Amino acid sequence: MNLLVSEGSQPPALFALEDGTHFCGRACGAVGEAFGEVVFNTSMVGYQEIVTDPSYAGQIVTLTYPQVGNYGVSDAVMQSGGTALRGLVVRDLCHTPSNWQSEGSLPDFLRDHGVVAIEGVDTRALTLRIRSTGAMRAAISTTDLDPESLVARVATSPAISTHNFVADVSPREERVIPASPDALRARKEAGRPVLRVVAYDCGEKRGIEEGLAAVGCEVVTVPFDTPAARVRSLDPDGVFFSNGPGDPRQVTQTARAAEDLLGTLPVFGICLGNQIMALAAGARIEKLPFGHHGGNEPVMNLLTRRVEITAQNHNYGLVFESMGPLVPELSGGEVVHVRDLRHWVERGITPVVQTPHLGRVRLTHVNLNDGTPEGIQFLDIPAFSVQYHPEACPGPHDARYLFASFVRLMDAWGCRCGGEPCVSPDYLAIDAREGRPHHAEA
Repeated sequence: MNLLVSEGSQPPALFALEDGTHFCGRACGAVGEAFGEVVFNTSMVGYQEIVTDPSYAGQIVTLTYPQVGNYGVSDAVMQSGGTALRGLVVRDLCHTPSNWQSEGSLPDFLRDHGVVAIEGVDTRALTLRIRSTGAMRAAISTTDLDPESLVARVATSPAISTHNFVADVSPREERVIPASPDALRARKEAGRPVLRVVAYDCGEKRGIEEGLAAVGCEVVTVPFDTPAARVRSLDPDGVFFSNGPGDPRQVTQTARAAEDLLGTLPVFGICLGNQIMALAAGARIEKLPFGHHGGNEPVMNLLTRRVEITAQNHNYGLVFESMGPLVPELSGGEVVHVRDLRHWVERGITPVVQTPHLGRVRLTHVNLNDGTPEGIQFLDIPAFSVQYHPEACPGPHDARYLFASFVRLMDAWGCRCGGEPCVSPDYLAIDAREGRPHHAEA
Protein backbone atom coordinates (compact mmCIF):
# COMPACT_ATOMS: atom_id res chain seq x y z
CA MET A 1 0.00 0.00 0.00
CA ASN A 2 1.28 3.46 -0.86
CA LEU A 3 1.14 5.50 2.36
CA LEU A 4 1.36 8.73 0.38
CA VAL A 5 -2.05 8.18 -1.20
CA SER A 6 -4.60 10.16 0.80
CA GLU A 7 -8.36 9.98 0.58
CA GLY A 8 -10.34 12.41 -1.52
CA SER A 9 -9.38 14.61 -4.43
CA GLN A 10 -6.57 16.97 -3.46
CA PRO A 11 -5.30 19.76 -5.68
CA PRO A 12 -1.57 20.06 -6.33
CA ALA A 13 0.59 22.35 -4.22
CA LEU A 14 4.13 23.69 -4.38
CA PHE A 15 6.58 24.43 -1.60
CA ALA A 16 9.61 26.64 -2.34
CA LEU A 17 12.64 27.93 -0.41
CA GLU A 18 14.53 31.14 -1.04
CA ASP A 19 17.65 29.18 -2.09
CA GLY A 20 15.75 27.74 -5.06
CA THR A 21 14.91 24.37 -3.54
CA HIS A 22 11.31 23.32 -4.19
CA PHE A 23 9.03 20.35 -3.55
CA CYS A 24 5.83 19.33 -5.28
CA GLY A 25 2.99 17.88 -3.27
CA ARG A 26 -0.73 17.95 -2.56
CA ALA A 27 -2.80 20.56 -0.75
CA CYS A 28 -4.10 19.27 2.58
CA GLY A 29 -5.37 22.43 4.25
CA ALA A 30 -6.76 25.74 3.07
CA VAL A 31 -6.22 26.74 -0.55
CA GLY A 32 -4.15 29.81 -1.27
CA GLU A 33 -0.62 30.88 -0.41
CA ALA A 34 1.47 31.22 2.73
CA PHE A 35 4.82 33.01 3.05
CA GLY A 36 7.03 32.78 6.13
CA GLU A 37 10.21 31.43 7.64
CA VAL A 38 10.44 27.64 7.51
CA VAL A 39 11.48 25.65 10.60
CA PHE A 40 11.32 21.97 11.46
CA ASN A 41 9.83 20.39 14.59
CA THR A 42 11.10 16.98 15.71
CA SER A 43 8.19 16.02 17.99
CA MET A 44 6.62 12.64 17.19
CA VAL A 45 3.20 13.63 18.60
CA GLY A 46 1.43 16.82 19.65
CA TYR A 47 0.75 18.25 16.20
CA GLN A 48 -2.36 20.11 17.38
CA GLU A 49 -0.45 21.75 20.23
CA ILE A 50 2.18 22.78 17.67
CA VAL A 51 -0.23 24.32 15.16
CA THR A 52 -2.05 26.23 17.94
CA ASP A 53 1.15 27.55 19.58
CA PRO A 54 1.22 31.35 19.08
CA SER A 55 5.04 31.27 19.05
CA TYR A 56 4.87 29.96 15.45
CA ALA A 57 3.44 33.24 14.15
CA GLY A 58 5.19 34.15 10.90
CA GLN A 59 6.55 30.64 10.37
CA ILE A 60 5.91 27.63 8.16
CA VAL A 61 6.34 24.49 10.24
CA THR A 62 7.73 21.22 8.90
CA LEU A 63 6.96 18.13 10.99
CA THR A 64 9.77 15.61 10.72
CA TYR A 65 7.72 12.62 11.87
CA PRO A 66 6.41 11.07 8.64
CA GLN A 67 2.74 10.44 9.43
CA VAL A 68 0.68 13.16 11.05
CA GLY A 69 -2.96 13.40 12.14
CA ASN A 70 -3.61 9.78 13.12
CA TYR A 71 -5.44 10.59 16.36
CA GLY A 72 -7.38 13.60 15.10
CA VAL A 73 -7.96 16.88 16.93
CA SER A 74 -9.73 17.87 20.14
CA ASP A 75 -10.65 21.16 21.80
CA ALA A 76 -9.10 19.90 25.04
CA VAL A 77 -5.52 20.23 23.78
CA MET A 78 -5.78 23.64 22.11
CA GLN A 79 -2.94 25.93 23.26
CA SER A 80 -4.67 29.11 22.09
CA GLY A 81 -7.94 30.24 20.57
CA GLY A 82 -6.79 29.44 17.03
CA THR A 83 -3.71 29.19 14.86
CA ALA A 84 -0.88 31.64 14.26
CA LEU A 85 1.53 29.70 12.05
CA ARG A 86 1.65 30.59 8.36
CA GLY A 87 1.65 27.07 6.96
CA LEU A 88 2.31 23.36 7.56
CA VAL A 89 4.49 20.87 5.65
CA VAL A 90 4.14 17.10 6.21
CA ARG A 91 5.03 13.82 4.57
CA ASP A 92 1.67 12.08 4.96
CA LEU A 93 -1.47 13.52 6.54
CA CYS A 94 -4.14 11.21 7.89
CA HIS A 95 -7.62 12.19 6.68
CA THR A 96 -9.52 9.52 8.64
CA PRO A 97 -8.24 9.59 12.26
CA SER A 98 -9.11 6.93 14.82
CA ASN A 99 -9.17 7.85 18.50
CA TRP A 100 -11.93 7.89 21.10
CA GLN A 101 -11.14 11.53 21.93
CA SER A 102 -11.05 12.73 18.34
CA GLU A 103 -13.50 15.49 17.42
CA GLY A 104 -12.37 15.85 13.82
CA SER A 105 -9.50 15.46 11.39
CA LEU A 106 -6.40 17.65 11.17
CA PRO A 107 -6.97 18.46 7.45
CA ASP A 108 -10.45 19.77 8.26
CA PHE A 109 -9.05 21.71 11.23
CA LEU A 110 -6.44 23.36 9.00
CA ARG A 111 -9.05 24.29 6.40
CA ASP A 112 -11.40 25.68 9.03
CA HIS A 113 -8.60 27.89 10.41
CA GLY A 114 -7.31 29.03 7.03
CA VAL A 115 -3.92 27.29 7.32
CA VAL A 116 -2.31 26.49 3.97
CA ALA A 117 -0.68 23.05 4.12
CA ILE A 118 1.09 20.62 1.82
CA GLU A 119 1.65 16.87 2.06
CA GLY A 120 3.68 14.46 -0.03
CA VAL A 121 6.91 16.34 0.69
CA ASP A 122 10.14 14.52 1.49
CA THR A 123 10.40 16.12 4.92
CA ARG A 124 13.63 14.28 5.68
CA ALA A 125 15.35 15.91 2.70
CA LEU A 126 13.79 19.27 3.61
CA THR A 127 15.00 19.03 7.21
CA LEU A 128 18.53 18.20 6.10
CA ARG A 129 18.42 21.21 3.79
CA ILE A 130 17.39 23.53 6.63
CA ARG A 131 20.04 22.04 8.92
CA SER A 132 22.79 22.65 6.39
CA THR A 133 21.62 26.06 5.15
CA GLY A 134 19.76 27.50 8.14
CA ALA A 135 16.24 28.81 8.54
CA MET A 136 15.03 30.39 5.31
CA ARG A 137 12.11 32.26 3.87
CA ALA A 138 9.68 29.95 2.13
CA ALA A 139 6.21 29.66 0.65
CA ILE A 140 3.43 27.14 0.10
CA SER A 141 1.09 27.77 -2.81
CA THR A 142 -1.89 26.02 -4.33
CA THR A 143 -2.22 28.75 -6.99
CA ASP A 144 1.32 29.48 -8.21
CA LEU A 145 2.71 26.11 -9.28
CA ASP A 146 5.64 27.49 -11.27
CA PRO A 147 8.82 26.85 -9.21
CA GLU A 148 10.76 29.71 -10.80
CA SER A 149 7.95 32.17 -10.13
CA LEU A 150 7.34 31.10 -6.52
CA VAL A 151 11.05 31.10 -5.63
CA ALA A 152 11.39 34.63 -7.02
CA ARG A 153 8.45 35.80 -4.91
CA VAL A 154 9.89 34.17 -1.80
CA ALA A 155 13.15 36.05 -2.36
CA THR A 156 11.31 39.38 -2.15
CA SER A 157 9.17 38.48 0.89
CA PRO A 158 9.99 40.19 4.23
CA ALA A 159 12.29 38.55 6.78
CA ILE A 160 10.77 37.46 10.09
CA SER A 161 13.00 39.90 12.01
CA THR A 162 11.32 42.94 10.43
CA HIS A 163 7.97 42.60 12.21
CA ASN A 164 6.73 42.50 15.81
CA PHE A 165 4.71 39.27 15.75
CA VAL A 166 4.05 39.49 19.48
CA ALA A 167 1.70 42.40 18.78
CA ASP A 168 -0.28 40.07 16.49
CA VAL A 169 -0.85 37.31 19.06
CA SER A 170 -0.92 39.08 22.42
CA PRO A 171 -4.43 39.63 23.82
CA ARG A 172 -5.78 43.15 24.18
CA GLU A 173 -7.61 42.54 27.46
CA GLU A 174 -6.55 41.34 30.89
CA ARG A 175 -7.79 37.97 32.06
CA VAL A 176 -7.75 36.09 35.39
CA ILE A 177 -7.05 32.35 35.71
CA PRO A 178 -7.73 31.05 39.23
CA ALA A 179 -5.40 28.70 41.07
CA SER A 180 -6.41 25.05 40.91
CA PRO A 181 -8.58 23.81 43.83
CA ASP A 182 -6.06 21.09 44.75
CA ALA A 183 -3.19 23.60 44.87
CA LEU A 184 -5.27 26.03 46.92
CA ARG A 185 -6.09 23.28 49.40
CA ALA A 186 -2.44 22.24 49.67
CA ARG A 187 -1.28 25.80 50.30
CA LYS A 188 -4.00 26.37 52.87
CA GLU A 189 -2.98 23.22 54.73
CA ALA A 190 0.63 24.48 54.66
CA GLY A 191 -0.50 27.84 56.04
CA ARG A 192 0.39 29.71 52.85
CA PRO A 193 -1.81 32.12 50.88
CA VAL A 194 -2.57 31.94 47.19
CA LEU A 195 0.04 33.73 45.07
CA ARG A 196 -0.89 36.32 42.48
CA VAL A 197 1.24 36.28 39.33
CA VAL A 198 0.97 38.89 36.60
CA ALA A 199 1.87 37.20 33.32
CA TYR A 200 2.91 39.19 30.27
CA ASP A 201 1.14 37.29 27.50
CA CYS A 202 3.42 37.59 24.49
CA GLY A 203 1.86 34.51 22.91
CA GLU A 204 1.43 32.38 26.00
CA LYS A 205 0.38 28.75 25.65
CA ARG A 206 -2.52 27.59 27.79
CA GLY A 207 -0.31 24.91 29.28
CA ILE A 208 1.73 27.64 30.98
CA GLU A 209 -1.31 29.13 32.68
CA GLU A 210 -2.30 25.65 33.82
CA GLY A 211 1.23 25.00 35.13
CA LEU A 212 1.19 28.16 37.24
CA ALA A 213 -2.34 27.48 38.47
CA ALA A 214 -1.34 23.93 39.44
CA VAL A 215 1.24 25.23 41.95
CA GLY A 216 -1.13 27.63 43.66
CA CYS A 217 -0.95 30.80 41.57
CA GLU A 218 -3.78 33.06 40.54
CA VAL A 219 -2.65 34.26 37.11
CA VAL A 220 -3.55 37.68 35.76
CA THR A 221 -2.54 37.77 32.10
CA VAL A 222 -1.87 41.20 30.61
CA PRO A 223 -1.07 42.42 27.07
CA PHE A 224 2.57 42.57 25.99
CA ASP A 225 2.66 46.37 26.11
CA THR A 226 1.29 46.77 29.63
CA PRO A 227 3.25 49.44 31.55
CA ALA A 228 5.09 48.36 34.70
CA ALA A 229 2.99 50.81 36.72
CA ARG A 230 -0.17 48.87 35.85
CA VAL A 231 1.49 45.62 36.94
CA ARG A 232 2.41 47.12 40.31
CA SER A 233 -1.14 48.34 40.78
CA LEU A 234 -2.31 44.71 40.64
CA ASP A 235 -0.20 44.00 43.76
CA PRO A 236 1.38 40.78 42.47
CA ASP A 237 3.64 38.36 44.32
CA GLY A 238 5.58 37.79 41.11
CA VAL A 239 5.79 38.60 37.41
CA PHE A 240 6.02 36.14 34.55
CA PHE A 241 7.26 36.83 30.99
CA SER A 242 5.89 34.27 28.55
CA ASN A 243 6.94 32.65 25.34
CA GLY A 244 6.17 34.40 22.06
CA PRO A 245 7.08 34.63 18.37
CA GLY A 246 9.74 36.42 16.41
CA ASP A 247 12.73 38.59 17.23
CA PRO A 248 12.72 39.81 20.87
CA ARG A 249 14.43 43.03 19.82
CA GLN A 250 11.15 44.04 18.15
CA VAL A 251 9.26 43.75 21.46
CA THR A 252 10.48 47.01 22.96
CA GLN A 253 7.46 47.68 25.18
CA THR A 254 7.88 44.41 27.06
CA ALA A 255 11.62 44.95 27.37
CA ARG A 256 11.04 48.36 28.96
CA ALA A 257 8.63 46.82 31.46
CA ALA A 258 11.18 44.12 32.30
CA GLU A 259 13.86 46.74 32.94
CA ASP A 260 11.47 48.53 35.31
CA LEU A 261 10.28 45.44 37.19
CA LEU A 262 13.48 43.44 37.59
CA GLY A 263 14.82 43.86 41.09
CA THR A 264 11.49 44.94 42.59
CA LEU A 265 9.54 41.65 42.44
CA PRO A 266 10.27 37.96 41.82
CA VAL A 267 10.41 37.41 38.05
CA PHE A 268 10.32 34.23 35.96
CA GLY A 269 10.64 34.09 32.18
CA ILE A 270 10.57 31.36 29.55
CA CYS A 271 11.58 31.33 25.89
CA LEU A 272 10.95 34.87 24.58
CA GLY A 273 10.66 35.90 28.24
CA ASN A 274 14.18 34.64 28.84
CA GLN A 275 15.44 36.73 25.94
CA ILE A 276 13.54 39.82 27.12
CA MET A 277 15.07 39.51 30.60
CA ALA A 278 18.54 39.02 29.12
CA LEU A 279 18.13 42.16 27.01
CA ALA A 280 17.12 44.05 30.15
CA ALA A 281 20.39 42.91 31.71
CA GLY A 282 22.35 44.34 28.77
CA ALA A 283 22.97 41.07 26.94
CA ARG A 284 23.08 40.43 23.21
CA ILE A 285 20.61 38.15 21.41
CA GLU A 286 21.57 36.12 18.35
CA LYS A 287 19.58 34.26 15.71
CA LEU A 288 20.38 30.55 15.81
CA PRO A 289 21.09 28.76 12.51
CA PHE A 290 17.85 26.74 12.60
CA GLY A 291 16.68 27.10 16.18
CA HIS A 292 15.37 24.49 18.56
CA HIS A 293 11.90 23.12 17.83
CA GLY A 294 10.72 19.85 19.30
CA GLY A 295 10.11 17.80 22.40
CA ASN A 296 13.42 16.00 22.79
CA GLU A 297 16.15 18.59 23.48
CA PRO A 298 18.57 17.47 26.24
CA VAL A 299 19.38 20.17 28.79
CA MET A 300 21.56 19.88 31.89
CA ASN A 301 20.69 21.69 35.10
CA LEU A 302 24.18 22.64 36.29
CA LEU A 303 22.94 23.00 39.87
CA THR A 304 21.65 19.43 40.20
CA ARG A 305 23.64 17.74 37.40
CA ARG A 306 20.38 16.23 36.15
CA VAL A 307 19.60 16.06 32.42
CA GLU A 308 16.11 17.13 31.39
CA ILE A 309 14.53 16.17 28.09
CA THR A 310 12.79 19.38 27.16
CA ALA A 311 10.22 20.93 24.82
CA GLN A 312 11.55 23.92 22.88
CA ASN A 313 10.42 26.37 20.23
CA HIS A 314 12.70 29.31 19.49
CA ASN A 315 14.94 30.72 16.77
CA TYR A 316 16.75 33.28 18.93
CA GLY A 317 18.95 32.87 21.98
CA LEU A 318 21.06 34.63 24.56
CA VAL A 319 24.80 35.13 24.02
CA PHE A 320 25.97 34.36 27.56
CA GLU A 321 29.39 36.01 27.22
CA SER A 322 27.69 39.30 26.31
CA MET A 323 26.16 39.58 29.79
CA GLY A 324 29.48 40.64 31.30
CA PRO A 325 32.89 39.41 32.48
CA LEU A 326 33.26 36.18 34.42
CA VAL A 327 33.62 36.44 38.19
CA PRO A 328 36.72 34.23 38.65
CA GLU A 329 36.11 33.27 42.28
CA LEU A 330 32.64 31.98 41.32
CA SER A 331 33.66 30.45 37.97
CA GLY A 332 36.38 27.97 38.91
CA GLY A 333 39.07 30.62 38.55
CA GLU A 334 38.37 31.11 34.86
CA VAL A 335 38.36 34.58 33.29
CA VAL A 336 37.95 33.77 29.59
CA HIS A 337 34.52 33.04 28.11
CA VAL A 338 33.94 30.00 25.88
CA ARG A 339 31.26 29.88 23.20
CA ASP A 340 30.45 26.19 23.69
CA LEU A 341 28.95 26.12 27.17
CA ARG A 342 29.28 22.35 27.44
CA HIS A 343 32.70 23.31 28.77
CA TRP A 344 30.99 24.16 32.08
CA VAL A 345 29.08 20.88 32.00
CA GLU A 346 32.37 19.00 31.74
CA ARG A 347 33.96 21.04 34.52
CA GLY A 348 30.94 20.76 36.80
CA ILE A 349 30.88 24.53 37.39
CA THR A 350 28.03 27.07 37.30
CA PRO A 351 29.86 30.15 35.96
CA VAL A 352 28.88 33.62 37.15
CA VAL A 353 29.13 36.92 35.27
CA GLN A 354 28.90 40.51 36.47
CA THR A 355 26.27 42.49 34.55
CA PRO A 356 26.48 46.30 34.27
CA HIS A 357 23.19 47.05 36.04
CA LEU A 358 21.62 43.97 37.63
CA GLY A 359 24.48 42.41 39.54
CA ARG A 360 25.70 38.85 39.24
CA VAL A 361 24.10 36.27 36.96
CA ARG A 362 24.95 32.60 36.85
CA LEU A 363 24.45 30.10 34.08
CA THR A 364 22.13 27.33 35.30
CA HIS A 365 21.13 25.30 32.22
CA VAL A 366 23.00 24.25 29.06
CA ASN A 367 21.80 22.59 25.85
CA LEU A 368 23.76 19.36 25.43
CA ASN A 369 23.24 19.23 21.67
CA ASP A 370 24.95 22.50 20.77
CA GLY A 371 26.28 24.07 23.99
CA THR A 372 23.95 27.07 23.92
CA PRO A 373 22.61 28.70 27.12
CA GLU A 374 19.23 27.41 28.31
CA GLY A 375 18.82 29.10 31.69
CA ILE A 376 20.15 31.90 33.90
CA GLN A 377 19.66 32.96 37.51
CA PHE A 378 20.13 36.48 38.84
CA LEU A 379 21.96 36.24 42.17
CA ASP A 380 21.45 39.78 43.46
CA ILE A 381 17.79 40.18 42.52
CA PRO A 382 14.90 37.65 42.64
CA ALA A 383 14.75 36.51 39.02
CA PHE A 384 15.49 33.53 36.78
CA SER A 385 14.61 32.37 33.29
CA VAL A 386 14.92 29.41 30.92
CA GLN A 387 14.91 29.15 27.15
CA TYR A 388 12.66 26.08 27.00
CA HIS A 389 9.08 25.17 27.98
CA PRO A 390 8.51 23.66 31.44
CA GLU A 391 4.84 23.09 30.61
CA ALA A 392 5.75 21.05 27.47
CA CYS A 393 2.45 20.78 25.50
CA PRO A 394 3.63 18.77 23.70
CA GLY A 395 6.64 17.11 25.24
CA PRO A 396 8.01 15.51 28.41
CA HIS A 397 7.39 16.94 31.87
CA ASP A 398 10.98 16.85 33.17
CA ALA A 399 11.05 20.62 33.64
CA ARG A 400 7.75 21.13 35.51
CA TYR A 401 9.75 21.67 38.69
CA LEU A 402 10.49 25.20 37.45
CA PHE A 403 6.96 26.27 38.39
CA ALA A 404 7.67 25.02 41.90
CA SER A 405 10.96 26.94 41.85
CA PHE A 406 9.04 30.12 41.06
CA VAL A 407 6.71 29.47 43.99
CA ARG A 408 9.73 28.91 46.25
CA LEU A 409 11.15 32.23 45.15
CA MET A 410 7.90 34.13 45.70
CA ASP A 411 7.31 32.53 49.11
CA ALA A 412 10.85 33.39 50.19
CA TRP A 413 10.58 36.96 48.89
CA GLY A 414 7.34 37.43 50.78
CA CYS A 415 8.86 36.16 54.04
CA ARG A 416 10.67 38.93 55.94
CA CYS A 417 13.24 37.80 58.48
CA GLY A 418 14.76 40.80 60.22
CA GLY A 419 13.12 43.02 57.61
CA GLU A 420 14.88 41.39 54.63
CA PRO A 421 13.58 38.80 52.12
CA CYS A 422 14.65 35.24 52.99
CA VAL A 423 15.73 34.24 49.50
CA SER A 424 18.18 31.35 49.17
CA PRO A 425 19.94 30.91 45.80
CA ASP A 426 19.08 27.20 45.96
CA TYR A 427 15.43 27.59 44.91
CA LEU A 428 16.32 26.23 41.45
CA ALA A 429 18.10 23.15 42.82
CA ILE A 430 15.12 20.82 42.56
CA ASP A 431 15.85 17.33 41.31
CA ALA A 432 13.87 16.94 38.08
CA ARG A 433 13.85 13.15 38.40
CA GLU A 434 12.64 12.93 41.96
CA GLY A 435 10.68 16.17 42.14
CA ARG A 436 12.25 17.07 45.46
CA PRO A 437 15.12 19.33 46.62
CA HIS A 438 18.51 18.06 45.50
CA HIS A 439 21.22 17.37 48.08
CA ALA A 440 24.85 16.78 47.30
CA GLU A 441 24.92 13.53 49.27
CA ALA A 442 21.93 12.07 47.35
